[in-house]
This record gives sequence, structure tokens and C-alpha cells, in this order.
Amino acid sequence: MNDILIPYLKSAFQLNYAEAAAAGLALFYPAAQFHAYGFFLSALFVLGLGFTILQIAANPYVAILGASETAPARLNLSQGFNSFGTTIAPVVGSYLIYELFFTKGTGSADAVKIPYLFFSGFALLVAIILALVRLPAFTNHEKVQHAAGALRFPQLSLGVIAIFAYVGGEVAIGSMMTNYAGLPEIANLPPARASVYVALYWGGLMIGRFTGSAAMSNLSKRVKILLAFVIPAVVYPFLVFIFYIKGLDTRDALPYIPFLLLLGSGFLVAKFSPARTLMLFALIVVALLLTTLATTGKVALFAVVAIGLFNSIMWSNIFTLAIHKLDKYTSQGSSLLVMGILGGAIVPWIQGFTADRIGVHASYIVPVACFAYLAFYGWKVGKLAEE
Repeated sequence: MNDILIPYLKSAFQLNYAEAAAAGLALFYPAAQFHAYGFFLSALFVLGLGFTILQIAANPYVAILGASETAPARLNLSQGFNSFGTTIAPVVGSYLIYELFFTKGTGSADAVKIPYLFFSGFALLVAIILALVRLPAFTNHEKVQHAAGALRFPQLSLGVIAIFAYVGGEVAIGSMMTNYAGLPEIANLPPARASVYVALYWGGLMIGRFTGSAAMSNLSKRVKILLAFVIPAVVYPFLVFIFYIKGLDTRDALPYIPFLLLLGSGFLVAKFSPARTLMLFALIVVALLLTTLATTGKVALFAVVAIGLFNSIMWSNIFTLAIHKLDKYTSQGSSLLVMGILGGAIVPWIQGFTADRIGVHASYIVPVACFAYLAFYGWKVGKLAEE
């Protein structure tokens, strides 16, 4: 796998950002110019292709950079920086589109022209930089397997479904959140202000992943316990600052603090085990979803927002648990796992379909099934490891 992984990884990064730039320059701008919905869908489709190529190459590469026991720590660290981008993106994007260009322009799709041209240019610049970076090379002389033999490993076959459920549930919750925060019985927020809570949701993934990177490393237990609470405390002011720059009362972020304490305590209760942490955090997410279904107002809002904290380690833990001991099937298993991100297209559609019929609030019953399965998967792979 690894003798072709490095050049593939570099081309993946280049393709990802080049396609993102092409989508912005060649598709988003004319879509706004001609007000053509099909152009917008095509642009999003091309972006999705780029991100898929990136995920297929980057995740196994990060996993093999060191010992398999600490692979979850490395993946959580890399995913943490990814979450940093998804945290600030709703705030920056909502300001540029809703507040700056939408209000000063014609109040139409023209508001996306300049922002998307800027993002496309930035993406193209990153692609050029990454093309010049020299990455460590690895060589694996094992024969690449072409038949679907990887699926005979239960941790992998069940893991593909787990990735499907995780990505589907995570995206469904995040993509529906602007509408959710705008409900009269929840917070009645306009889109620009609701974006702060969307940022808080994705910011939770950033906090959880940085914390998980330390919690699942080979550091001493005492240091892990300390960092499980210190990292959230250090990053939390950054999220409060988002409230400040958006003109919201920073005290509105205070209900988030108990969930930060629950995050650190969760790592301790799970004894820093990837399988046990996955099971426990999935159960917490199920409890939070049931809470938001049964309540309204700030309780319901923060129950959904806090899910990001406990979603955080799921991708990294599922991925490393699923490819563990696959040996010559690792490359094939990685590709199959990445195919599972199809859940990010299907589960949000199911939730949207449900929301059209029973309402946005009640539609949060859909991701409950996703995270219930993830709790089962964490329990199952823990059992397999003991056999």
C-alpha cells in the first residue's frame, strides 16, 4: 500500500484543493450569475469528490506514521485542525454572505460571488504549497489485495456501517442546526446569529479531538488526566470570543461548561480506551438527543450543541479500530471505510424528509438510531479485542 501512498497522497491534496478552486471559480460564480440551482449542486458535488480523495489517502497515512496503539491519538490531532476550520467557517461565511454582501448587494444569490472567489483563490494557494511539501515516504512490499477479503473481518465490516452512521448523524445534526436554532420554541435566532451555535457545535469537535489526541497517546496516566480537563479549559475562551465578535452576550456560552467537564470525565471513565470511549460517548449523544426531543429553549439547544464534543473522537476511533490487524487488507479496508461517508448524503436527507413531515425539532429522532449503533459497535470491537 505505502509504496504508492505518498505520491497518491500529494496528488489527493492537490486534487482536493484544485477541484475546490475550480468549483468556486468555474461553478459557484456562474451559478450566482445565472441563478442556476443546478450549478450550485454541481459545485458541491465536485467539492465532495475532492474531499473524498483526501480522506482516502490522508487517514491511513496518518495511521501508519507510528505505532498502531497511538494511531487514534494521531488521527484525533489531525482531525482537530480540520475541526478548527469547520468552527470558524460558519462565522466567517455567515458574516461575508448574510451580513456584508447580502445586505450591501441585491439581497440575492449574488452575495456568494466575492466570498467564493476568495475561498477558491485561497484553496488554490494551499494546493500549490502542498504540492511543494516533501512528505515522509514508507514502503510496504506486501501484495495489494483486490478481492473484497477485508470484509471477512468483523471489525471492518461492522466498521463500514459505523462510519456510515457516524458521518450521517454528525452531518445531519450540524446541517439542520441553523433551522433548529431559528425555531420559536428553541431560540428564535436569525441565520447570522444561529451560525454562532453552529460554530460552537463544530468547535466541540475541535476541543474533543485535541483532548482525545492527548488522552489516547502514550503519555502517563497522570498527564492524560490533567490534559483531559486542561485542554478544554484552554480552548473554551476561543469559543467565547466567537460569541463576543458576533455581538452576543458571552454569558450565553456558560451552559457549555458542564459539558466540558463531562467530556474530561468521560475519558477517565472509559480508561482512555478507544473502544470504551466510543461506546460511552455514543451513549452520551443518544442521551443528549433524547433530551432535546423532550425539552425546549436553552436546554434543548445546548443538548444539541454539546453533541459536537462527544462526536469528536468517533471518526478516528472507528477508523483505527476497524483497520486494526487487517495486515495486507489495510489499504482495501481504508477504501471501504471511506466509502461509508455516503452516510453524510443519505442520513441528512432522511432527517430532512422527516422534518418536512413532523417538524425540525422532532426530526432529531433520526440520528438517535445512528449513535445507538455506534454504542453497539464500540461494545462489539471491545469484545473482539478481548477474544
